[in-house]
Amino acid sequence: MDSEKVIRRDNDYVLHTYNRNPIVLEKGAGLYAQSPEGKSYLDFTSGIGVNSLGFCDLHWAEAVSRQAHKLQHTSNLYYTAPCGKLAKRLCRLTGMDKVFFANSGAEANEGAIKAARKYSFDHYGAGRDEIITLVNSFHGRTIATLTATGQGVFHNYFGPFNEGFVYTAVGDIDGLTEMVDRRTCAVMLELVQGEGGVTALDPEYVRAVRKLCDEKDLVLIVDEVQTGVGRTGTFLCCEQYGLKADIVTLAKGLGGGLPIGAVLMNHKVAGGMGPGTHGSTFGGNPVVCAGALAVLDRIDQSFMHNVCARADQLREGLAKLPLIQQISGIGLMVGIQFEEGIAAADVLAACREKGLLVLTAKTRLRLLPPLTLTAHDVDAALEILGEVLSEMAQKQPAE
Repeated sequence: MDSEKVIRRDNDYVLHTYNRNPIVLEKGAGLYAQSPEGKSYLDFTSGIGVNSLGFCDLHWAEAVSRQAHKLQHTSNLYYTAPCGKLAKRLCRLTGMDKVFFANSGAEANEGAIKAARKYSFDHYGAGRDEIITLVNSFHGRTIATLTATGQGVFHNYFGPFNEGFVYTAVGDIDGLTEMVDRRTCAVMLELVQGEGGVTALDPEYVRAVRKLCDEKDLVLIVDEVQTGVGRTGTFLCCEQYGLKADIVTLAKGLGGGLPIGAVLMNHKVAGGMGPGTHGSTFGGNPVVCAGALAVLDRIDQSFMHNVCARADQLREGLAKLPLIQQISGIGLMVGIQFEEGIAAADVLAACREKGLLVLTAKTRLRLLPPLTLTAHDVDAALEILGEVLSEMAQKQPAE
């Protein structure tokens, strides 16, 4: 395999809706991936939070392979053991009551939107279908989830957009309360706004939102597509807030590298979602569910202890580096705001040249390493990022 040939072919035939990095990844193991020419990269992106166990975890790969050799797909017209096993595990881990399986975070959020509106229709009739989301949120790229996304930059080109979504400022409980009226059926939020800059919500605000939803009988939807499955140091980020949502959506890290989405519901909401109310040809696919079960097999107390320890190590190390103004997020979902004049995109490019893969979110650098990282991996990433920032600091004009 030749990198130039791969890139050229991709440019010729793939619809370029992505700004790809100018590198080709051929294979990987753990936290490291290699180009066809043998250059090694330390991955602190985990495929935007997907490769929760790193590249090609053996237990995960064997579980997926065994199921692929046994039964790869049936549709939801029949029962399969992996689907039910995964649903049971998720309910017991989260305290939720039912699960609907989809294929992505956007699909999971679509399912959540439908379930919330169905609950409201069943109990209050037509016309109570509006969902309040937060400014700077991100919930997906389908038309409905794009409309739910509270960022104007995404609301171009693809109109008309769906009715039934309004936006409120983060942290403004008075503004949210005033917005609730006879048309409101749900509030939808991310506890850490990932694409919006890796910004965590204030716990007092979250408690107030839950209280408001209880008083008005609104469905509280928490989008944990990026925060869930151990990313923040607990299985759900909701646990960090002592929060019980009515609906929680998962995706990304749950599949360990295969496409999956999950809509977790309590009895209140699940009761209205009977046959024909929602569906997915591929949802609950046995191979994907086998991979997700392998992920859950790994997430025990020792695993979560390592996530928390490595998050502390990483954040403490970042605080000692030059040019860093603020560190945000929770656990291993890390945002880095640099001093004025330092662009996150430039830091990303310089890190890539030195063999470290990172992400951006708005003006911030974003780190989403695999949850299996070691103390050595953290030290290696800090060393590269430190070199990059030290070199940039030397180029900064003297005050």
